[in-house]
Amino acid sequence: MNTPPPPHTSVGRIRVAVLASVLCLLVSGCSVLGAADDGPDAGGGAGGGMKVTLVTHGGKGDAFWDLVRRGAEAAAAKDDIDLTYVSDADPAAQADLVRDAVRGGADGIAVTLAKPAAMRGPVAQAKAAGIPVVGLNSGIDAWRPTGLLEYFGQDESVAGRAVGDKLDDFKAEHALCVVHERGNVALEARCAGVRKTFDGDTDNLYVDGSDMNAVTATIASRLRQDTSIDEVVALGAQYGLSAVEAVRQSGSRAKVATFDLNKDLVDAVRDGEVQFAVDQQPYLQGYLAVDALWLYRTNGNVSGGGTAPVLTGPAFVTRSNVSAVARFAAAGTR
Repeated sequence: MNTPPPPHTSVGRIRVAVLASVLCLLVSGCSVLGAADDGPDAGGGAGGGMKVTLVTHGGKGDAFWDLVRRGAEAAAAKDDIDLTYVSDADPAAQADLVRDAVRGGADGIAVTLAKPAAMRGPVAQAKAAGIPVVGLNSGIDAWRPTGLLEYFGQDESVAGRAVGDKLDDFKAEHALCVVHERGNVALEARCAGVRKTFDGDTDNLYVDGSDMNAVTATIASRLRQDTSIDEVVALGAQYGLSAVEAVRQSGSRAKVATFDLNKDLVDAVRDGEVQFAVDQQPYLQGYLAVDALWLYRTNGNVSGGGTAPVLTGPAFVTRSNVSAVARFAAAGTR
């Protein structure tokens, strides 16, 4: 498992040369757009050498963010963008990272809104400095009130409701929804969505997502205490794998389903250890967020017209279709 960068650490600086003729076309196209506030602008690094900072709430040890970062890096390489990736699970520290990007003269910022209230001030500061900000992954209900230009991600409530329907199809009766980050609006929405459509009982279990051994132990303990639990719903790929191990340790007969995907999770689905995974395509989220800032700066494009999110999920990966994504997961992009 790759480890995401520690808080306040910049990685993924990428510079890729592109044909001069393409740059000329882009600059020429930008010059007619004009600029006001955070509007499209040929200056400030737009096109070649544009500086973008991606600020997430990814915590240490969560491989999900490796996929987001790889997508962002691929877009940056294509667009000749100087990309900085930083992350911090603490909302106040994440807000400081956005302020750092503003002070550093970023031409665009992409940010997650796991704790939206913490980001309102920094986003307003970026907009006042004429810096466009887009959202990804978390905060689908908060991106417009927070003042973001665009949003790329999954409607977590819709995804959760779809999981609830699937559990009904499996005739499950008692689900345990494992939340690995307390207060994260996206994770809470997933469990709430399950509860809305699932005909059985749904309990939330809060665990420390930064300690995988503790996650496994806590799930196993709960399964021993309550033998009526016949389904564990994890909210991340590595936590789904922990749930599989917890079922094994506890001797429970519970089945496991999860949100998100990685190489090891693909193997677990193929082997029947995990019933299904909900894929929100994190690589695509990172790619689209960075590419959107480039398109806005160079051509004035706004995905969704600035009023609708661009959905990257949910898509269900099951034993019947897992082979279609297996090679991409093996390459570290799904």
